[in-house]
Amino acid sequence: MTTFNVKSIGKICNSNEGVYIALDKAYIPALQALEGFSHINVLWWASDFDEPTYREVLETKQPYKNAPEVMGIFATRSPVRPNPIAVTVVDVLHIDMEKGVIHIPYIDAHDQTPLLDIKPYTPSIDRVESPSMPNWCSHWPKNIESSGAFDWENEFNF
Repeated sequence: MTTFNVKSIGKICNSNEGVYIALDKAYIPALQALEGFSHINVLWWASDFDEPTYREVLETKQPYKNAPEVMGIFATRSPVRPNPIAVTVVDVLHIDMEKGVIHIPYIDAHDQTPLLDIKPYTPSIDRVESPSMPNWCSHWPKNIESSGAFDWENEFNF
C-alpha cells in the first residue's frame, strides 16, 4: 500500500465568533490572486473521525431516509471513510490577506478542523451542467444557494 505525507496548512474555525479559515503564517503568500473568486473548494481532514475503526468502514446502514438499506461509504459524504478527507464548496465573504483569514458563511466542519488545501471554484472545471442522481436523492437542492433553506433534518437517519 502506498502512503502519503499530508500536512495541515491551517485550520477551520467554526464558533460563536464566526466561521473562517485561518492559514498558518507560512502559507499566507499562497492567497495571492485568490481575491475575486466568489467561491472556493476547501479540502479538510475530518480529524474527529480519524480512528482505525472508522477507516475500516466500507458500508453503512441507510444514512438517508429514502436511500438503499445498505450503502457503500463512497456513495455517502460521511466523514467515516478509509481516508477522512472532506471537500466543501464555500462562499468567500472576505479575505484578510494580512492575517491569512478567509471569512465564509458556513462549512460542515467542526471548530479547529485541520485544513489541507484551498482551490478556487471555477465553473469550467467544477460545475456539471446536468448531473444525474439516484431517485432516492433526486429531490435534493440542485445548487448550494438553495441548500440552506432545504429541510435536511427530514433527510437523515441520524
